[in-house]
Amino acid sequence: MSEPVAPPEPAASRPESTRTGPGRLLVAVYGLFALSAAARAAVQIATKFGHAPVAYLLSAFAAAVYILATVALAVGTPAARRIAVLSCSVELVGVLAVGTWSLVDPATFPDATVWSGYGSGYGFVPLVLPVFGLLWLRRWTRRPGTRRTIVPSAGGAGEAAGSGMDHDPQPHGSRFRSRARSARPSEIDRQEPETPY
Repeated sequence: MSEPVAPPEPAASRPESTRTGPGRLLVAVYGLFALSAAARAAVQIATKFGHAPVAYLLSAFAAAVYILATVALAVGTPAARRIAVLSCSVELVGVLAVGTWSLVDPATFPDATVWSGYGSGYGFVPLVLPVFGLLWLRRWTRRPGTRRTIVPSAGGAGEAAGSGMDHDPQPHGSRFRSRARSARPSEIDRQEPETPY
């Protein structure tokens, strides 16, 4: 007999993907930065690459990271979520590294990149965006799922207690005696042949 299953315990509903709720705004902002950074890097590299090659290549790299993060957040599968975490982490490290580099050695950046001055040219959004992205991904992965509770019935408990034991209609004592009798040699086998005198 199957055990009764209690209704699922109330738990926070898990979204289908990372693009639900606040994730929609996050995907939209990432998409906007992906388009703007890619267009800007393409124009700079095509028209005046020799003027500031380091800055333009970093802008192209930033655009690639934004594109990858946008696609991963929009897809929202477990594999895409791991890619999104990696993209946001690389983005945050890139903003901090390029931002510090642009302040320490401004001669290398005659033209600003998306991450120059920690994204000051874009209202520091490039610095804040990966932080929000990582927080959203962490919150999404930590949401509890729905748990099911199995409540055993009285009959089920009895069956569970008796599981693994042979069910014999005979009492244990009679069964033991019958097995002992079957194992006992017959009277004919036990008779010793008469020794002639």
